[in-house]
Formats: sequence, C-alpha cells, structure tokens
Amino acid sequence: MANLVEKAINHKLNRRSFLGLSAGAVAAVTLPGCGLQKVDADKAAELSQKQGEWITAACWHNCGGRCLNKAYVVEGVVIRQKTDDTHPDSPDFPQQRGCARGRSHRKMVLGADRLKYPMKRKNWEPGGGNKELRGKDEWVRISWDEALDIMASEIMRIKDKYGNASFFAPAGGSGGGMEPQRLLNAYGGCTERWGNVSWGSWPDVYSTVTGLPNNGASSGNDRFRLRDSKLIILWGANPAQSSQGLPTYNYLQAKKAGAKFIVIDPLYTESARTLGDQWIPVRPATDTTLLLGMAHYIITNNLLDQSFLDNCTIGFDADHMPAGADPKENFKDYVLGTFDGTPKTPEWASEICGVGVDIIKKFAHEYATTKPAAIISGGAPARINNGEHLPHAMMTLAYMTGNIGIPGAGVSPNMHNSATNAGPALVQPGGNGIPKVNNPIAKSRINSGEMWDAVLDGQFTESKGKKVDVNIQMIWNWFSHTLNQRAGATRGIEAHKKVEFAVAQNLFLTTDARYSDLVLPVTSQWERLGGLLTGNREILIYHTQVIKPLFEAKSDMWIVAEIAKRLGVDTKIVDPVSEEQQLYNQIAGATVMKADGSGYEKLVTFTAEDIQALGAKGAPQTGRISYQEFKEKGIYQVPRSRGDKLEFTSFEDFLADPVGKKLATPSGKFEIYCDTLSKKIDKIGFSTKSPIPKYDPPREGYEDGVKDGYPFQIVTIHYYRRSHSTLDNVPWLREAFPQEFWMNAGDAAKLGIKTNDIVKVTSRHGVVIRPAYVTERIMPGVVALGEGAWVEMDEQAGVDKAGSTGIINGHIATGQGHSGYNSCNVKVEKYDKPLEPDYKWPQRIIF
Repeated sequence: MANLVEKAINHKLNRRSFLGLSAGAVAAVTLPGCGLQKVDADKAAELSQKQGEWITAACWHNCGGRCLNKAYVVEGVVIRQKTDDTHPDSPDFPQQRGCARGRSHRKMVLGADRLKYPMKRKNWEPGGGNKELRGKDEWVRISWDEALDIMASEIMRIKDKYGNASFFAPAGGSGGGMEPQRLLNAYGGCTERWGNVSWGSWPDVYSTVTGLPNNGASSGNDRFRLRDSKLIILWGANPAQSSQGLPTYNYLQAKKAGAKFIVIDPLYTESARTLGDQWIPVRPATDTTLLLGMAHYIITNNLLDQSFLDNCTIGFDADHMPAGADPKENFKDYVLGTFDGTPKTPEWASEICGVGVDIIKKFAHEYATTKPAAIISGGAPARINNGEHLPHAMMTLAYMTGNIGIPGAGVSPNMHNSATNAGPALVQPGGNGIPKVNNPIAKSRINSGEMWDAVLDGQFTESKGKKVDVNIQMIWNWFSHTLNQRAGATRGIEAHKKVEFAVAQNLFLTTDARYSDLVLPVTSQWERLGGLLTGNREILIYHTQVIKPLFEAKSDMWIVAEIAKRLGVDTKIVDPVSEEQQLYNQIAGATVMKADGSGYEKLVTFTAEDIQALGAKGAPQTGRISYQEFKEKGIYQVPRSRGDKLEFTSFEDFLADPVGKKLATPSGKFEIYCDTLSKKIDKIGFSTKSPIPKYDPPREGYEDGVKDGYPFQIVTIHYYRRSHSTLDNVPWLREAFPQEFWMNAGDAAKLGIKTNDIVKVTSRHGVVIRPAYVTERIMPGVVALGEGAWVEMDEQAGVDKAGSTGIINGHIATGQGHSGYNSCNVKVEKYDKPLEPDYKWPQRIIF
C-alpha cells in the first residue's frame, strides 16, 4: 500500500494519461476575452507539469453543506480540484470535505453548455411575436447593446401600457438585495412571489407555538450535545443524502456514544442504512396520525411528564386552557375522542398511516420512557398541503414527555446547514453595505402556489376573502430556477407562453431560459472577485476569483446598471457600492464568538496595505486572524471541544426558570392550544387550522388518491447528483446518479414492471417518463422521484422525459402559503417507447 501511495504522489502525467483522466475531454482553458478554448493533448500534458496555484473556489449552491472547495489553476486552466486539508481531521475538529457535486464544479463552470452570448428568440418581436414558439424556437446571437436596448424598451413599453404591477419577479421577494429586483424597485416596483418552500409548514407553526422568531432550523442540539442523546428519531430526515457536509459524520459520533436511531420514512434511506437501528415506514402526508396514535398510547398508559405540561405548556387538558377558550377544545380530549367520538388510538392511526399497531405502541412507549430523546425532522413530512398540524403535533409529543430543554433532547426541523449543529452562528460575515431599495408596490405579492394561475387568470389572493386583479405581462427570471422548481410547472410553461415578454439571465439554458424571449449570459462565482459563504455554525469560507469571465458573460450588477442607464434610473441607487468595497465590508464586518460564549469579536485583522490591495476604503483593525491567512486558507473554522462554552440546547434557560424566562408567546409558554396560529392561517386565506393539532387530511393526500383512482403517493426526494436543480446538467453526475423512479417490488410485479423498464407516471397535473428502480426499500403504495431534473418536454407525446417533479406536483395554495410537494397522487404504467439514459442526451449547447 505504501508503495502505491508513493507512486501516486510521484506520478507524472503523460499525454495519454492526461486525456484518460479527463474522461476523453480536451482541457478547457480560459483566456481574457476568449472564453473556453480547446488545447491539444501535448499542450494539456505540458500544463499538467507546470507550477500552479490552489485557489479557494466557491461551492455556492443550496445543499446546506457549503464545504471547502479548492481549484488548482495553471495559466488560467483549472487542472483539478480538492477539498479541505487545512488541518488534521478528527471528530471534534472535522475537516469540511466536499462531495461529488462540489468536486464536479469545474465540469459545470467550464461546461460546453455555458451560455456564451446574449441571444433572442428568432420569432420574437416587441409584444411577444409568436409566443407559442417559446421553448422550441431557434436562438439568434445578438450584441450586448441590442440585448440591453430590447430590455429597456420592453420594460418602458410594458410599464406605460400596463403599469408596474405587470412586472413579475418570481426570484425576488425580499424587497431588495438581488440586482434585478433593485432595478425594478427603483423603477416603480413590481409584483413579487412569496411562500415557504423548503421548510414546508414548519415556519409559522414553530415560531408561533414557541415564540422564537425562526423556522426551527437552528433549534435543537449542537453536534456535541447530540452525543448526550439516548434516542434520536430521524423523522423524514435523510442527512446522508439531503444534508451534505458533516451531518452524517456528526450523527455517527452520537451513535458511537450510545444513541439509538429510529428512522421514520416511506423509504429505507441511506441514513437508515448508515445509522438506523429501526426503520418504520409511514405513508406520506399521514405522519400526523402516527403522532396522534402515539399520543393516545402515552396518555392512556400514564406516561406523561405532567409536571412539564403543567409548568411549561398551555392547552393540553381542560384545566390548562387559555382564558376565553372553549375547554372542550383541549388536546387530551381530542386524542381520547371525548367530544368527537373518535379516539385517536394506535388502531385508528394504523389504518391511515400504514404502520402496524404493535409498532406504534412499542415506539410510543420507547419514546415516552427514554430521556433525553430527540425528534429531528426533515422538511419533507411538512411539505404537504394544509400541513400545519404535523409540526404542531410533533412538538406536542415532545412536550407530553418533557423531552425539551435537556441536553440531547428536543424537537425541530434541524436540517440543511443546521443539521446536527443547532444554535446561533459562531462565526458570521458582515453586511455588504448595500442599502435596501424598497418595493413601492410591495402589497402586490402572489403566493407560490397561486402565481401561475394568477398570470393565466389575472387574479390572486391578497388575504382571506379578498381577490385582487393583476395583469402580468413580463416575467424576469434570474438567480433561482423558479419555473422548474416550484410546483405546477405545467401551468408555469403556459404562463410563460402567455405574457408579452419573458427574460432570463443565467449560466445555462435552464427551463426558465428555454421558455424566454431574451437570454442574458451571466458570470459564475468562479469568475467574480470573491465573497463569503456560510455553512454550518462553525465555519466561514472566503472564496476568490478562479478564472477570467468566459465569452461575453457579465455580472448581474453590470447588466442591471446598464439597463438602468437606458431607463433613466440613477445607477447609484442600483449599484451603490463597488464589488471591492462590498467584499471588504463583508470581511471587515465578520465576527466570531468569544471562547467563553459571552459575545462576538472581530474575526479578521486588516492592515492599511491589505485594504489598499483590495481596492477598498476602510480603517485598519485587529481581529483573531490576519487577512492574508484567511485568504490563503479560504476558511475559518471555530476550534471546538467537548465541554466548551459554545455547546447549545434550545430552551435550557426556559426549562430552568419557566416563570422568569417566559417565552415570547401570549401565554409565555409552549402553546399546544395556539389561537394565534389558527387566526394567522385563517387570515392568510387559503385554508384553516384548529388551535390544537388534529388530523386534517391534506389535499391530494392518501385519502384523495384512493378516492380518485391515483393509487400511489409520490415523494420528491433530494438527490445526489444535484443541489435542487443546480448541477443537473453535468454529464459526470448524470452518469453516476441516474434519475430513477423508485417503486416497491410488490407493486411493480402487479403491473409487470421490472428495473430499467420505462414507466409513465401521471398525476392530475402532468406526466413524466423515467426508468424504474424496483426495490424493497420503499413501502407499498409509495413511489419516489428525485426533485430538480430540468424539464425536457416531448411536446408530441405530452410527457416530460427528464422526470421533473415540478411537472407532477400541483399548483395548490394552502395553509401559510407553503408548497405541498409530498402530498401528490399518481398512477403508474409501462411506457411503450424507449428512453435513452439522460447522460447521453445532447447538452444544451447554443453557439
């Protein structure tokens, strides 16, 4: 082995081996003003032997990991990548290692399918031209001057004819910050989108029931306190696949310390395989019944932590209801069926959720008699239509057993960048110094589940009982991949074909761009000056420019500043702070928690020379590390050890003193009866919710599928080969991780379906085709598909060949305006036409 390692270290690439390691591809080199150029094999081999530089490269996508990613650059060529090696790896001070996606970044940034020039649809003309050709028209290369003139003239024309509310910015919603949004706001405003996406129904429920102003993501335990847990329940959480970076590694340390893991999921996930001591499959969108069945068992077997309920909660029983509330509306009597005649027994729950009665009882007993126990939910179980009861019931179960406020206990949707590491950020960036530009028509905001209908039908819900007319005539897509990633993509495509003008700025011909009239190529983070990225609470990453801008790609800020000039908008409003100054502001303003946990101090020391070299203005300062060290390493990671002053468990202070440390709720306690939440959901206007957690069958849940002839429930899972939709175009990742359609072996046998057969999946909203993966790792009656595939419509057949879950999911607005991706019913059948693997599909290469 040592000999092999030595050979690998000393290996010299020759012409043939270089081409082999490049998977048959010719090296890509960037030269100023030239974009990508091919070099021959001899030149490639020559470059591989030259001295280069490791540069911290942005891994900026929304997977939650944000790990350290470095690119080795020789004369403008990215030769290879590596991940964190800044310090020795250990469980207490782990390296921030990248995954297959991060290591494939150069195949994305330097991909042959990068958009190279501004372009317009061949049959476009002011007012739309032949709008039905959007998505299949040819593209015509144009100059930047022509592209910017088209943008400005269409914006002015549409404003004059229809008013500012006719501009729709689906990627916005913050009222400022993102460049096109700033321009539209400065030009009189626009219609925005709003609504919870990733977190499902957790945000309003968690914040209102607990009084904490967040969605629960940073609540629970940090990675050291998880080692105190005796039982960890991963409820619809699959960190091994969905939360990249360190979460699975951190969970392994808890397992080694003695924690038992129970995984609740319709799929036998990678996390269940890695961590699970028990797998309990449950039907999607029915988890609330399982929780209520457990609650019934705990109540009737006298396993309650009555002291916790009495001192820390309100609404559990008739004796602890808030003033003015109907005593009959207490949670205990609802579970026992005292007034509605339906006890929520394990038998009742089993019929709906599909979990065996004995399993429910045993699970309930183990949870109620184990302390500390943590329920850690993913977002998936709560990404269901009218799903606010689910997090409320899950939190109530923890209150019933007193599993809150104790190191190792808790309940929260602890996922994404907070997975396994809850608590306030220990290191954080400063602001960029750009002032906010408010939207003058901020009330013109459309819920995500209503936006495409609003474009097509001319109306949206402003509040309960109040519909407002709107006439959207321009859609401007940037940053996010809205058409592909929001539910109801079938309606979204129709909406894009209806408006008079659709524009996208992106790196690639994404679904948004494909259905646009004008497409503007933008630079990636690798081509820009640099910036800071946050990941888990212990790290801050400083990435810098890796390559020169490719072809004619421009930054988003440059684009909007040029459009602003043509519109007569003051560019100082749109672009008030230089890129260099923004970067300095973020670094100089970065802070790190003191070792004793008493507060924050400056992170970075800046000298006058450092500031001058950055091209910024500012005063020298003293911090924990030098600017040069931060830039060279590309990361600062807070040193941690067991027992330090930085460990975290939610609600420790409240549990220690429920009277003196009241919560910011009307009662000062956890609200099992939460009238505030009920009124908030009612006022939003899409559906209603009882003040206590109940089972309210979601639209297109299990019951609707049985009733309407769609026998399978589909779950849309995060997938290895991409971060949401980002990186889905990388051939390496497509080949490594095929976009398969999961199906239970028994269900497949009944339909005559085998692995790799092409199947047609039909919902009420659209149709996709995909190769089947037949397995026992998914419960009967449930199917699964990875979210994020780029829509590839076969217009003649009326199917999406890529398997985009946006096509399958419904355009439905419920609850607090969250997206119900996992309450959706489908039917499945064999498809009679072949489908080539998508890694063999032609890339979307334009010019």
